[in-house]
Amino acid sequence: SVVPYDADGTVLLVRQYRAAIDAELLEIPAGKRDVQDEPPELTAHREMAEEVGRKAGRMNLLGRFYNSPGFCDELSFTYLARDLTEVPMQAHSVEEEAMTIERHSLNDAIAMIASGDIVDAKTMIGLLLARDLIASGR
Repeated sequence: SVVPYDADGTVLLVRQYRAAIDAELLEIPAGKRDVQDEPPELTAHREMAEEVGRKAGRMNLLGRFYNSPGFCDELSFTYLARDLTEVPMQAHSVEEEAMTIERHSLNDAIAMIASGDIVDAKTMIGLLLARDLIASGR
């Protein structure tokens, strides 16, 4: 997953329908490593281009986490993308074509976690870690 952070202090999020919960969620761009042995950072670059049409000049690993270690061994990585430039959208699925892109200030996105408007775990983790890294000046 990746937090696309623009120079104006905003983040790009995607709103998409999730059949498992029969609801739309506001999320950071993310996806599976579709290419065998693809490094997680390349996956983050690819997913960001596909979902929000941006390329990062700078990508920092924010952290890695097990999604549900009591149930599976899925390990996720989350990145902070900065120095964004626009690239052609590269949607590869019906779900990606139906997504909408929303721009929110990072502070507003954090407030949306507290209000319950953002409930996706990877998005919460990514936004909170991004806030801390940006605040540290790194």
